[in-house]
Amino acid sequence: MKFVLKTLTATALLSCALAAHAQKGETVKIALIDPQTGLMGPLGNNQMRSWQFFAEKFSQSNPAGVKFELVAFDNKLSPAESLTALQAAIDQGIRYIAQGNGSSVAGALIDAVNRHNSRNPGKEVVFLNYAAVDPDFTNSKCSYWHFRFDADTSMKMEALTTFMKDQKDVQKVYLLNQNYSHGHQVAKFAKENLKRKRPDVQIVGEDLHPLAQVRDFAPYIAKIKASGADTVITGNWGSDLALLVKAANEGGYTGKFYTYYTGVTGTPTALGQGGAGRVFQIAYQHYNLDGPMKAWTTEFKQRFNDDMFTGSIPNAYAALGEAMAKAKSTDPVKVAAALSGIKYKGFNGEVELRKADHQLQQALFLTVWQKADAKYPYSPENTGMTLAPVKEFPAYVASTPTSCDMKRPR
Repeated sequence: MKFVLKTLTATALLSCALAAHAQKGETVKIALIDPQTGLMGPLGNNQMRSWQFFAEKFSQSNPAGVKFELVAFDNKLSPAESLTALQAAIDQGIRYIAQGNGSSVAGALIDAVNRHNSRNPGKEVVFLNYAAVDPDFTNSKCSYWHFRFDADTSMKMEALTTFMKDQKDVQKVYLLNQNYSHGHQVAKFAKENLKRKRPDVQIVGEDLHPLAQVRDFAPYIAKIKASGADTVITGNWGSDLALLVKAANEGGYTGKFYTYYTGVTGTPTALGQGGAGRVFQIAYQHYNLDGPMKAWTTEFKQRFNDDMFTGSIPNAYAALGEAMAKAKSTDPVKVAAALSGIKYKGFNGEVELRKADHQLQQALFLTVWQKADAKYPYSPENTGMTLAPVKEFPAYVASTPTSCDMKRPR
């Protein structure tokens, strides 16, 4: 009897040991569902290369010992196409999806993942949101299966207006944004925060324009100039920001721009030598950040002749590696439980995927467009210019409360 008990104990211990390392050597596939064609294609392709680049980097070293593989789907920035891509990924057995371009797409994917997971126990999917920043996704529409690695619109506006409140040259503000959830939220939080922090500031104009459809922003620049605005706040990204700043340069607008995405594909070239000292960006990283990001951006530029600016991607891979090691599994159910509330070291310092809503809490940086120099040498798109750091905001400054009432699986 003692021999049998010893044998069973040894077998159990061996099983636990094997389970603890069951994920080592496994290949974890991630489906990237983003645009690779159309006006936002250049941005989507840049980020696809970034996901592939960091799949290689984190496959070489992560605490779970897994290998990452990226499978890209072109959604043409369409929610309908994205749902088709999601189903194709699920049919291929892929259990982790990533998306970032367009909150309209992210909203459709969150709903679809929730439905799939409730109807298909044992085949659950985890959604890694690296750039869709509608605050509702971690508030009224929060989901247990959704994890956001970017800072949301309200967090960035909190930091941005904390800086703007001390800028006495900001007197008349024009709000120009894309006509979908993110653009609406930028305008909403800009008005609320300025009223609270700078009640003397006037909102002298507000416009919403179609997403990724406007090719000539000259009429908008004419309206901005006519309003007398000394400052423009915009959440535009991709071609919508690049073409906007191009029109501002050509139209002779000399006011300041406070943006979310100046460093993104196409915008540095559109700015060129213009806009020095007048264009600001609020983001969770910048081109001249020290630490691992410096080596990554240098290598990325050498390999692809392109700029790596989406730091939420390495933070997502780092979180997955940590969570899979903690869960001792690559099973999405176990990994989601480990991701919820996880704290780990990101490229931009200590970060936390807040358990209440799965929103990453992280430092934010305000930068300004200026000539590259010895201190800040990195030049995006070989413009001779750069985004130089002005102010760093610790995570607690930009953190915003959540109303999320998360439904967690048993």
